[in-house]
Amino acid sequence: MSRTQVSRRHFLSTAAASAAALTVARPAWSRALGASDSLRVASVGVGGKGWSDLTSVAASKAVRVVALCDIDDSKNFMGRAAEKYPDAARFVDWRKLLDKANDFDAVIVSTPDHMHAPISLAAMALGKHVYCQKPLTHTVFEARQMRRAAERNRVVTQMGNQIQSHEAYRTAVKWVHDGLIGKVREVHSWQSGKMRWILTDNRPAGSDPIPETVHWDEWLGVTAERPYKAEIYHPFNWRAWQAFGTGQLGDFGCHILDPVFMAVGLTGPTMIRAEAPTMNQEVWNNRSTVWFEFPRTKYTAGDSVRVTWYDGEGHMPEPSGLGIPSDYKLPGAGSVVVGTEGSLVIPHVKEPKLFPEEKFASQPPEKVPAIDHYVGWADACRGEGSTGSNFGYSGPLTETVLLGTIAVRLAGSDLRWNSEEMKFANSAEANALLSKPYRRGWEPAWVK
Repeated sequence: MSRTQVSRRHFLSTAAASAAALTVARPAWSRALGASDSLRVASVGVGGKGWSDLTSVAASKAVRVVALCDIDDSKNFMGRAAEKYPDAARFVDWRKLLDKANDFDAVIVSTPDHMHAPISLAAMALGKHVYCQKPLTHTVFEARQMRRAAERNRVVTQMGNQIQSHEAYRTAVKWVHDGLIGKVREVHSWQSGKMRWILTDNRPAGSDPIPETVHWDEWLGVTAERPYKAEIYHPFNWRAWQAFGTGQLGDFGCHILDPVFMAVGLTGPTMIRAEAPTMNQEVWNNRSTVWFEFPRTKYTAGDSVRVTWYDGEGHMPEPSGLGIPSDYKLPGAGSVVVGTEGSLVIPHVKEPKLFPEEKFASQPPEKVPAIDHYVGWADACRGEGSTGSNFGYSGPLTETVLLGTIAVRLAGSDLRWNSEEMKFANSAEANALLSKPYRRGWEPAWVK
């Protein structure tokens, strides 16, 4: 039986029950919050990026950290977090944490990609607000589910593409919306850094002793069992593996394509094609070019607009034809938005730049100040303001990024995408990659 048959059969058999459970559970476990209430936060994954997510949210005076969950008891993971928040309850298994749903209001999910959706969906089913790291999910189907779960359970959500709230990205979006470069003709986006997390081109043989501080079964979570290998997966190099991560496009696409999505008003693509080296079933490749075709928007010049993505060490677009000077050095990561009346370079986390320079020299355009991506989510959970990367927005952005990863797997194929029906019109092989099987006992609770 194929992975598609397994996944689809499981979905059809559980969707109705899961939807009913989601609808019933929220009133029993959720707590109405007002501006004067503290926000009780639980954090799943407290090392690495999880540490900065946790401490950045906790910077709000209205936040009280009440629970910590991590599969690693060592100093740089649970050890450091427990020292900073000594009164917080501690868990290894996030399912045990959710059994204590009465004790918290919101959850931060900062795990490897493969566990984002299972934890977040379960938390939202209990009426908990969710801050989830990027990419929002591991599969396209999961991304659609996250969006629906947030809507159904009426919770406050935010994806961890925090640069959306940076002055640079907010300013770039405003400049396009203000028409400074006219209508958008095309976009080129890239991340040309080396993928240092690719240590091997296939799964290594054998196994290593599991450290006493690491709970390996809980780290694997929804993924099929495999032996522990030191440094290969935990704590960082999981990004290289298809079973756990989403490669360079998945890692950076939700950052770099975010201001493009917002500025141009994009939703779902209609066609995706990729060029990339042949890859096996284990490790992501180290170089790709992906073309996305999107329907026109009020900010575009033609009937459609193309966004081209480049990744791999030193891989980026040629400056010629982009409306920028031939001697201008493009940043190592970012985008060029080519318009009918100029071009906009959006470096990754640096000030955007307009061309031709002389056109804007006499009257520099207005900049937009930064906002706090983390505290803003905590405030919104308490009824103050709203979030910019809520799952209603970040779900479609993640879907697009993950459609690109499918195209990379099927390099050379023109894939026609129907977003409304959530399927490819011309590729059963691509449709099989929209979802995945889950380890028995770890299956997520789907929303119908």
